[in-house]
Amino acid sequence: MSVKLIMTWDILPNREQEYFEFVVGEFIPEIKLLGIRPVDAWYTMYGQASQIMVTAKADSQAALEVAMASGEWNRLVDNLLDFVDDFSYKIIHARPGFQL
Repeated sequence: MSVKLIMTWDILPNREQEYFEFVVGEFIPEIKLLGIRPVDAWYTMYGQASQIMVTAKADSQAALEVAMASGEWNRLVDNLLDFVDDFSYKIIHARPGFQL
């Protein structure tokens, strides 16, 4: 059964340009190589929610756990943390449509 990885974070002030360059040029392409397929990206304009929410799918819980246990995943998250604050994630069973 496929699973969905839901990640949230806030972009650090004055780091927006470097953040977008990293996410588009490195983070997204490299998580794809790990078998994590990006599905959605949301930007919160108003309210108290996290500024960014990204959802991605993997074929199974086991496949996602292997990817997230890799050195490459850890390096990507460490690099992401140079540009963001309040990074968190959760793994849920994938269903069609929007999920929180």
